[in-house]
Amino acid sequence: MPMSQAFEQRLSAVIDKTIQQFGTPFHIYDEAGIKETGEQVKQAFARMEGFREYFAVKALPNPTVMTLMKDMGFGFDCSSSPELMLARQINSRGDDLMFTSNNTSPEQFLTAAENGGCILNLDDISLIDKVPEMPELICFRYNPGPRRKGNKIIGNPVEAKYGVTHEQIESAYQKAMDRGATRFGMHTMLASNELNFEYIVETTRMLLGVVEEISLKLNIEFEFINIGGGLGIPYRPEQNKIDVKAMGEEIFELMELFKKKNGWIPRLFMESGRYMTGPHGALVTKVINHKDIYRKYVGVDASMAALMRPGMYDAYHHIHIHGKDETMDTEVVDVVGPLCENNDKFAVQRALPVTREGDILIIHDTGAHGHAMGFNYNGQLRPQELLLRTDGTVALIRRKETVEDYFATLKFDALSV
Repeated sequence: MPMSQAFEQRLSAVIDKTIQQFGTPFHIYDEAGIKETGEQVKQAFARMEGFREYFAVKALPNPTVMTLMKDMGFGFDCSSSPELMLARQINSRGDDLMFTSNNTSPEQFLTAAENGGCILNLDDISLIDKVPEMPELICFRYNPGPRRKGNKIIGNPVEAKYGVTHEQIESAYQKAMDRGATRFGMHTMLASNELNFEYIVETTRMLLGVVEEISLKLNIEFEFINIGGGLGIPYRPEQNKIDVKAMGEEIFELMELFKKKNGWIPRLFMESGRYMTGPHGALVTKVINHKDIYRKYVGVDASMAALMRPGMYDAYHHIHIHGKDETMDTEVVDVVGPLCENNDKFAVQRALPVTREGDILIIHDTGAHGHAMGFNYNGQLRPQELLLRTDGTVALIRRKETVEDYFATLKFDALSV
């Protein structure tokens, strides 16, 4: 879906002076839109006491944006030591952090235990014995296998590398208890970029069923369930938004039924990333070349090093050209970057207004998994990140990479064996 009209208007009002100040390319994020989405999520789940969103740091690992999340009362879902360190740099501690790694290293366990620890969400039953000191509160990531279907991004749960199987889950909690755990949570994550809210409701129903079964068998109560992230955004114009309000209402009813039956109720956690920031970011890039061979190509000064999703997933991102609209003369083009890879394309056979060198392209919905998935192939340098503040000012929140950054890891004290 094209960016909101409000974001487009705010961006259009400042884009010329922003380009003059910072140059192109850059990712820019809309503070007002991020806050609005955060408040909508809180309202959708307001009837559930103890509900908490844990922003998925992998979506947009920038401390300025993360501070907006913290100010709304959200915690952070981290999947690596650097992500934990980022969250701790803005004074998040303990239960503010959910650490969900996979193929976890000994060093990651040590980082997880530092500075007040975190909620440790183990991905495999074999990791129980590898935790240096079992925390009081422990969580496991549940993989239902053939009992559920994933979607095309995460795939079939049977084939996914994530989580503890249905057959292992009871033993996992028993082994954690044997090592001293006394408080418990359960997590799952089965879909990514899902627009059908009923899928998330059914995931909640599934998790509550497993929690109820384990509680009865082991005589324990669960403090929370974490239904994961996976809330999608409508990248294409014809797609509809996920109905978060209706989702919240149906999940509330499930939770109330569980409470009535069991006499207690776990808190509900969620770890959205894409939904929180995706629609509120754009990649701004300049037309620098045109090529007319078997196809027409519009060359821009950004590459898939700044936005991998189209090349990696064949993903659609809407594009508009600053100062032009779809009523103008159009042509069918591929929008391409400079990498020596044919999939370095932001759009393939897309009808866009005719461009000239110097025109500015706005690539929509890059506020999640855009800059975060950047890389340096072909010596490409990752672009800067900007924040469009609610007062209309634009702030630099990550500088662009330099050639010195690219060569920095080649400067080291000589070592040999």
